[in-house]
Amino acid sequence: MKKQTRAIHTRFQSPDAYNSLSMPVYHTAAYEFDNANVMADAFCGRSSAPDYSRVTNPTVIYFENKIKDLTGAKDVIAFSSGMAAISNSLMAVAGAGKNIVTSRHMFGNTYALITSTLSRFGVGARLCDLTDLAEVEKTVDENSCCIYLEIITNPQMEVADLRALAEIAHRHNIPLIADTTAIPFTEFDSHALGVDIEIVSSTKYLSGGATSIGGLVIDYGTCEGFGKRMRSEMLLNLGAYMTPHAAYMQTLGLENLDARYRIQSANTQALAERLRTLPAIRSVNYVGLPDNPYHDLARSQFGPTAGAMLTIDLADRDACFSFINNLRLIRRATNLFDNRSLAIHPASTIFGPFTDEQRRDMDILDTTIRLSIGLEDVDDLFDDIRQALQES
Repeated sequence: MKKQTRAIHTRFQSPDAYNSLSMPVYHTAAYEFDNANVMADAFCGRSSAPDYSRVTNPTVIYFENKIKDLTGAKDVIAFSSGMAAISNSLMAVAGAGKNIVTSRHMFGNTYALITSTLSRFGVGARLCDLTDLAEVEKTVDENSCCIYLEIITNPQMEVADLRALAEIAHRHNIPLIADTTAIPFTEFDSHALGVDIEIVSSTKYLSGGATSIGGLVIDYGTCEGFGKRMRSEMLLNLGAYMTPHAAYMQTLGLENLDARYRIQSANTQALAERLRTLPAIRSVNYVGLPDNPYHDLARSQFGPTAGAMLTIDLADRDACFSFINNLRLIRRATNLFDNRSLAIHPASTIFGPFTDEQRRDMDILDTTIRLSIGLEDVDDLFDDIRQALQES
């Protein structure tokens, strides 16, 4: 079956008592067992029966199984947020004296996690240009525990060569860990590109219109010991498992993801092309544009679509604030890939707590607006942007 069909028709783990077509929401903390032996088997992982909803829940397991079926992964764990998925994954591979090879081009909280939070536990951050393979080679050393990156950086819109990075990582016997949130995993095969561990903020495309918060760790089974550590240590000891209601909402979102994404990616492509006609916009950054420096690489890795995030640059910070204030249809909000289109000024919000020097190092410009494009009619979106610029 095609992926869209499989996303809808995954079988339940156990028959439902009332033959429900949708997986019920199991809002329960604990489960009763028939006897002590069955109970011991569940708690020690000798059976697939849920034991406690902090680590196993039927609604969440069903969601995880859908992702496993669609990706071919060995295991999938659903977490309470994208940041929980990132932090649990990195802590599973890192340790005191180890270092993470990554880029300065990252989402603000991920950057802070790697450069600040983990550093307090003796984990180093080795920042380099991941598009410069010679520099990556020089940066990886005997203490590196992984190469980590976003497949399209937020908001710099940079794309690195996953195959080449995987070759470097595997030659050094470390995993390539990729945050693939920018393009749905239904659109491309990250494991075929060499990714060992895929991280997704399911808050974005999967939630079906910003209905819930969540994150996914998609484990392809090629990093020795990772899966066992995630299940027996991180999941048990850190308590960041997804809630059943979030899993229910995101299961529904996954079922209609294909239809929504086709509209969103087409809207973003059309809008990026039209925005170039507006004199007030200094530049439009979208990897779907043929003259974008990452266009060819992105198409070879992710297929014909380029996601639903773009950035524009205006004259200065004041012009950006005026533009945002004048929007009438596009919402002033954070998040990505909602059904609604969203606008944010990253330098003063997501990256606001950083110093000017840190923002310069991360190439976060005062002139940049990030747009997440939704399901509205593209003419209405263009008209709103045009009027907001005219009133600025």
